[in-house]
Amino acid sequence: MELQRTIRPAARIDLSLTLWPLAHGPIDPTMAVSPGEVWRASRTPEGPVTMRLTQRGTEIAATAWGPGAGWALDQASELVGVDDEPGLFAPDHPRLKQLCRRLQGLRLTRTRRVVEALVPTIIEQRVQGMEARRSYRNLVFAISVEAPGPRALMLPPDPAVLAGMPYFEFHPFGIERRRADVIRRVCAAADRLEESTNMDADEACRRLAGVSGVGPWTSAYCRRIAHGDPDAVIVGDYNLPGVVAWVLAGERTADDARMLELLEPFRGQRGRAMVVIEASGIRPRRRAARSQAYLIERI
Repeated sequence: MELQRTIRPAARIDLSLTLWPLAHGPIDPTMAVSPGEVWRASRTPEGPVTMRLTQRGTEIAATAWGPGAGWALDQASELVGVDDEPGLFAPDHPRLKQLCRRLQGLRLTRTRRVVEALVPTIIEQRVQGMEARRSYRNLVFAISVEAPGPRALMLPPDPAVLAGMPYFEFHPFGIERRRADVIRRVCAAADRLEESTNMDADEACRRLAGVSGVGPWTSAYCRRIAHGDPDAVIVGDYNLPGVVAWVLAGERTADDARMLELLEPFRGQRGRAMVVIEASGIRPRRRAARSQAYLIERI
């Protein structure tokens, strides 16, 4: 079954920039992002779906295949950020102002698929990004199935399958028992967690935190993607405090406390400020390496 819909936002949305955060690395088997076009496979309440989104000027053409096509198209406006309100973010900070103008097509997505956001995020807990993306990719290929439609994509893992796997079956994918148990608990509570997309931010936080192993870092990443929460602040990340501090204050290093201090003027939109900063690509400049002559002199 193939269904189509045209989305007509009031202002132009940069499709690839908005949906890029949903991809787990450049070789995510569930998704493909290129300029002006995004393919995405998902498990909806009505069944599997593959959706293709194509930029056509200010319009976005959406085509969906599979039993979940109707549900996915009904949610497509939220997915691409039509219902997002970037105008609520009007920072006085000169650099943020400049970035908001440069990235004015950026929106916050809202997938309404909580477990799909949580599983790869849990895999990223306390490991390097490249390692986590490889673990997720290998897990998908091993236990999932092909998505419907003409594009060669895989569906995200079935929560029921993940919940029923013993912890040691995660080991071949580089996922030790602690993270495996969190994934299993999340998937066992999938129905309750999916309900959180209809809750306010505080209630959604409590619902996510009710699963042992879903801490503030994991919860914030999930709420940013699945809930479209503009104030979801990611704490506990190794790199983000330094990136935020560099953009907002010109400081090369920072901890979570300093990052939160710098973001406080944007309360209510702190998550959006972080998204804008991350999407800008601005990073602290590396210190110049010491010259070989200097090193020789020190020996």
